[in-house]
Amino acid sequence: MEEFGKAKKQWFSTFLSLPNGIPSHDTFNRVFSALDPACFHEFFINWTAGLRENVSREIVAIDGKALRRACDAKQNIPMMVNAWAKENRLVLGQLKVDAKSNEITAVPELLRVLDIKGCIVTTDAMGCQKHIAAQTVEAGADYVLALKGNHETIHREVEEYFLGQSLEAGGRPESIATMETTDNARGRLEVRKFIQSNDLSQLRAGDQWAGLKTIGMVETIRADGNKETCALERRYFLSSLEMDIKTFTKAVRGHWAVENSCHWVLDVSLGEDRSRARSGNAAENLATIRRMALNLLNSERTKKRSIKGKQLAASWNHDYLLRLLHF
Repeated sequence: MEEFGKAKKQWFSTFLSLPNGIPSHDTFNRVFSALDPACFHEFFINWTAGLRENVSREIVAIDGKALRRACDAKQNIPMMVNAWAKENRLVLGQLKVDAKSNEITAVPELLRVLDIKGCIVTTDAMGCQKHIAAQTVEAGADYVLALKGNHETIHREVEEYFLGQSLEAGGRPESIATMETTDNARGRLEVRKFIQSNDLSQLRAGDQWAGLKTIGMVETIRADGNKETCALERRYFLSSLEMDIKTFTKAVRGHWAVENSCHWVLDVSLGEDRSRARSGNAAENLATIRRMALNLLNSERTKKRSIKGKQLAASWNHDYLLRLLHF
C-alpha cells in the first residue's frame, strides 16, 4: 500500500490532503490492527446493500474460507464465513470464526445481520443444523442444506429412500421429480442426476427440522477420458423448498459459486492466501477490504473483462479507477 501510494502520490493529491505525504507501512499496519472489525463489517453490509439488486429467489451461499498465512506457527489458522449472493455476484457479509469455535456458531450470527428474506440459503454439511434451518425460515427465506453423516439417523433414512427401498416397497412415484445435466470439458465428462421428493413419511425426525418440505439427492458420474476411469458420488439434501426440480437444481449448483466466483478469485486475483497481515484485527479488516474490492469489480459492468483484467485496467487508467471507486 505504501509503495502504491508513493507511485500514485500526484494523482492522490488531486482529491486528498497529504500534508505528511503517504503513510508508512507501519502506519497502515497500526490502523488496520486497531480498527474495530464489528463496526467496519456493519459499514460493509450497509454499503453492499446499496450495490445489491433485487433478485427473486436469490441464492445466498454460506461457506467458510481459511486465511492460511495470517497466523504464526503456533496459532490456529483464522477462518472467515462468507455469504455470497450468486446472481448479484456480491459478498453480502463475512464473519470471523472464533478461535475456540467453528462455523456452526458463526453462521447464525452472520445470517442475523443479513437481509435474506425471499432468498434461498445454501450451506455445506457443517451448516446443516436444526437451529440454522429454523433461523432461515424465521427470516422469510428457504434453505437447501447438504446432509452428511453428522446427522446419522436422518442421513441414513434419506439415503435409503433414494436408493429405491421405499419406492420398491410401494412408495409414491408422483412424489419424485428428476432432472439431468451433462458437462463435458477438458476431457472429463460429468453427468449429474438431480432428484427431489416431498415424501417425508420415512423420516422419523423430519418434524424437528423447521419448514422441511422436500429431500433431495444428486448422483454424479465422472468419467475421465484420458485415464478411462469412472467415479460415482451421491450427495443428499434437506430443503424447505416446495417441489420444483428446476429451483432445487439451481440452488445445489449455485452453491459452488461461492468457491469458484468468490474464494478462488480472492486467492488468485486478490492474493488472500498470500497475505501475512496478522497483528490485532488486521487480518479480519483486510479481508473485509478485499471483499469490498471484489464487490466493486463485479458491480462495474462497462468493461467485459475478468477480475484480473479490470484490476489491470484500473492500474493503467485513473479515470477507470475513479469509476470503480464511485467518486
